[in-house]
Amino acid sequence: MRGPSIFPTALATQQQARAMAASLRLGSSALRSSLRTSTNAHVNSVAFNGLRCYSSKSLVRLQASASPVLNANQTTRDYGSKVVGEVTLDQVYGGARGIKSLVWEHLIICRSRNARSSCQKRQVARNRCQRVGTVQLPRTHAHIAGLFWLLLTGEVPSEQQVRDLSAEWAARSDVPKFVEELIDRCPSDLHPMAQFSIAVTALEHESSFAKAYAKGIKKTEYWQHTFEDSMDLIAKLPTIAARIYRNVYKDGKVPAIQKDKDYAWNLSNQLGYSDNKDFVELMRLYLTIHTDHEGGNVSAHTTHLVGSALSSPMLSLAAGLNGLAGPLHGLYVTISPRMTAQC
Repeated sequence: MRGPSIFPTALATQQQARAMAASLRLGSSALRSSLRTSTNAHVNSVAFNGLRCYSSKSLVRLQASASPVLNANQTTRDYGSKVVGEVTLDQVYGGARGIKSLVWEHLIICRSRNARSSCQKRQVARNRCQRVGTVQLPRTHAHIAGLFWLLLTGEVPSEQQVRDLSAEWAARSDVPKFVEELIDRCPSDLHPMAQFSIAVTALEHESSFAKAYAKGIKKTEYWQHTFEDSMDLIAKLPTIAARIYRNVYKDGKVPAIQKDKDYAWNLSNQLGYSDNKDFVELMRLYLTIHTDHEGGNVSAHTTHLVGSALSSPMLSLAAGLNGLAGPLHGLYVTISPRMTAQC
């Protein structure tokens, strides 16, 4: 079982981003729009335009390294005729249990020599990620942006690349006003996952993929807009989750994203727990573990399945969230203590 309540959402989006890979919106307007009000707006505008221009070099590197087309072609060219398994009728009627029908890079148990070697290489890469991009981050935990870069490109990023990616997420973090109002109008006793699904579905209004597809784009360009939406989702999810949490359990006031802080710290701060260092570290560890999420569970599989219909990442993730809310998946984390207490 993976994931309680409203936090494990970046993982499904990250998997979709990793599958469809990379193009980045580098226009300065997105970064400017995320600035806090300043007494010298012109100075801020010039400064952040310059920063975005500088950081775009790293982000273009991410784009160049993450294209899925080459990876897919290489795999099918080398292993296209390989038989991956046998399917029985019992498996078909039994909920597809044990059927190898999904493509994802998993890291579970190392049983063979080759698997052990693969795991060791992956662990070395992760350990190297722990030593880069450590903005107020202990050496014991990998930086989430660094692992995201690793999952997309297979390369360990430099510290500057991690900082640039974190800045890009911060620049995209603003949630549309109508989505905030939609969340605020939800009754407080509506389950947080239902509110989360509503908010993510509403972001379809902002979908780059949906707009591009309506105008007509080539199939070879699908991944660019899919990645664009995925980056936007990853950036906006903490603020959406925090707003729901604050409305249900606190005063409804959500602190702004701080551009010089990492992803987990900002989420912890928006929830109201940034003063608790142990909580922040737990959030970093939690998000780090979930970035290497397997692809066959209900929420991740549903996200991919709905995406295969060319639904946007917004609609695909919302579908995955609805699966996550089921009592045999993410909701189990919240109901299991009650069940245990009744025994």
